[in-house]
Amino acid sequence: MTRLLEKDVPFVFDEECLQAFVFLKDQLVSAPILISPDWSLPFELMCDASDYAVGAVLGQRRDEYFHPIYYASKTLNDAQENYTTTEKELLAVVFAFDKFRSYLVLSKTTVFTDHSALRFLFQKKDAKPRLIRWILLLSEFDIEIKDKKGAENVAADHLSRLEDPGREEIREEEIGDKFPHESIDFVHAEEQGMPWFTDIANYLANGVVLKGMTTQQKKKFFRDVSRFVWDDPYLFRIGGDRILRRCVTREDGLGILRHVHEGLTGGHHGPHVTAQKVFDSGFYWPSVVKDALEFVRHCDACQRTGNISSKNEMPQNPIQILEIFDVWGIDFMGPFPLSNGNRYILVAIDYVSKWVEAQALPTNDSRVVVKFLKKLFTRFGTPRALISDRGTHFCNAIMERALARYGVTYRISTAYHPQTNGQVENANRGIKKILEKTVGKSRKDWSEKLDDALWAFRTAHKTPLGTTPFMIVYGKACHLPVELEHRALWALKTVNLDLTEAARKRFFQVHELEELREAAYSRSLDIKEKTKVLHDRRLKGGKEFSEGDRVLFYNSRLKLFAGKLKSKWTGPYIVSKVFPYGTIELENPADGSRWKVNGHRLKHYLGGPLESTETEETRLESPPKSVLHNT
Repeated sequence: MTRLLEKDVPFVFDEECLQAFVFLKDQLVSAPILISPDWSLPFELMCDASDYAVGAVLGQRRDEYFHPIYYASKTLNDAQENYTTTEKELLAVVFAFDKFRSYLVLSKTTVFTDHSALRFLFQKKDAKPRLIRWILLLSEFDIEIKDKKGAENVAADHLSRLEDPGREEIREEEIGDKFPHESIDFVHAEEQGMPWFTDIANYLANGVVLKGMTTQQKKKFFRDVSRFVWDDPYLFRIGGDRILRRCVTREDGLGILRHVHEGLTGGHHGPHVTAQKVFDSGFYWPSVVKDALEFVRHCDACQRTGNISSKNEMPQNPIQILEIFDVWGIDFMGPFPLSNGNRYILVAIDYVSKWVEAQALPTNDSRVVVKFLKKLFTRFGTPRALISDRGTHFCNAIMERALARYGVTYRISTAYHPQTNGQVENANRGIKKILEKTVGKSRKDWSEKLDDALWAFRTAHKTPLGTTPFMIVYGKACHLPVELEHRALWALKTVNLDLTEAARKRFFQVHELEELREAAYSRSLDIKEKTKVLHDRRLKGGKEFSEGDRVLFYNSRLKLFAGKLKSKWTGPYIVSKVFPYGTIELENPADGSRWKVNGHRLKHYLGGPLESTETEETRLESPPKSVLHNT
C-alpha cells in the first residue's frame, strides 16, 4: 500500500502483497465489534447523560481490553429535561440497569461515570424523594461506581448526544425509572396463600430450603437471606440504614398505611412521607412505596383538596371559519356611566375578518338584542351560526324564535369559561381600552366616542390577519383624514380623478380580494396551531374523560365563598356525555339531574382508600410454625 502512493513507480502485485492483503482482510472481517457475555466475568457499564438524552454501553474486560456487548440510548421527555445534572446522571444509570437487567441481576457490575457525585449519593440521607427511590431500586444489584473522565468515556458520551425524534414518536415509551418491584421470595408461597416471606422464615428458623430452585435462584435466595434476621416468631429485615424492621404481609401493610396516613397522627401526607412513616414505625414489605402511592391517590380526603390553575385547562380547540360573515360572536359591555341615556354597549364581531359592530343601548334585555341582530343581518347577510355567553338577555324564548325564523344556528359558550367566546372578549377589551383613553374626565361622552373607537379598531393591523379588518372586507385601504391633511400619495396623484384608470385599479383590487382573504385564513390557521402547541405543552395530563367515569367538580362559587377548612370539590358525579369541543355533561347519581361544564374544572375520582382482600381466616400477625413448614 505504501508503494501505491509513490509517484511514477510501477506497482507489482507479488506474493508478498497477496499475503499482506489476505492478512488485512482477515483482521477487518474478524474484529470483535460486539461479543457474547461471559457469565463468569464481571460486567462493566459506562453511562453518560446530556441535556436531552442518556447513553449506556455494557461490556466486559478480557485480557485487559474492554469489549462491548450492548449499546443503548434514549431521548429524555420534557419533564426529564428539567432534572438537575445529578438527577440526569443517576437517571442514565437507572436506564442502563433497567435496559440490561437480564445481564446484571446476579452479577457484579462496575459503573463508570464522569459525575463523581454519584459515588457519595448512596450515603446521603437527605436527598430528594426521587433520588432515594432510584437508590432503593439500585440496591438490588451489586454495584461499584468509579470515576472516568469524559474524554475516556467517548462511547457513552456519544450515545448521550444522539437524538432521534422520529423514533420517539413511533415508540412512545419513557425511561423505566420505576422498576417492577418483585417480591424477595419465590411465587410458590404466594400461590398457596402464604405470606411473601415464608420461604425466608423457613430457612432461618429450621434450615429448610425450597426444592426445585436453579443455581441462579439459590444464589439470589442466599444473598437475600443475609438481609433478614429471625427472632421467633417474627422476621426482621436489615435496612440500608442498618435498622431492623419487622416483615408484615401486604394485607397487614394496608392497615398500617391507613393508620400512618389518615389515623390520629397521620396528617394525610404525600406518598413519600407516608412510606417514610412506615419505615420509621419499623415495618417493611416489598411493595410499600408502590402501595403508599396508590393509597394516597385513592384517599377521598386528599382528592378533595387543592385548587385549579391554568395547567388544569383542557386542550385548545380553535374555532376556524373559512367564509366571511358566516359566524358572529356577540356580548354585552357595561354598565357604564350614563351617557345620552345609554349604559351598555352591545358588541358583535365576525370570526374571519375581525370586523366589529357595536351599538350604545340603554338596557341589556332581549328586545334590544333582537333589534340589533336584524340590523346586522340586513347589512351583512344571514350568518350560519351565532355564539354568545349564557346571559339571560341572550338565552330566552324571544331570541330563540327570532333566530329560528332566520335559520341561524345558536351556540352558547361553556359556563364560567369566557375563552369559548374569546373573539368577542378580545374585541370588548380593545374597544374598552380605546374608550378609556379618549373619553373626558366625566366619562359621560363615551357614547359619542364609540363610532370613532370602532373606526380606529377596524383600521388597526391585526396580527392573525396580517392586515386590517377594513382591507379584508372591502379589498382596499381605508383613507383616513390625516392622509388628506398631510397629502399622502393617493391624495397627490391625479389618477384619482381619472375614472377609467380608477375603474381599472378597482378591478384588480376586487380580484385580489379573494387571494388576500385566503392568505389571511392561512396565516390565522398557522397562528392558532402554534398557540395550541404552546398552550397544550404546559397542561397537566389526565384530562381525557369518557362516558361512565366518576369525576369531582370544582365549584367556582366556593372559591369566593367557601369558608375556612371547606373543600371546593363536590361529587363524585358521572360523566354522561363528552363533547368534542371540551364540554362535559355530568349526571348526579342522587337525583339524575344533568348539566354541562368545562372539562378543566373536573378531575378523575379514583374512589375510596384501598381495601385489603384478606379474610379473617388468612389474616396472620406472624407466621406460626405450622405454616412455616408447609411450603
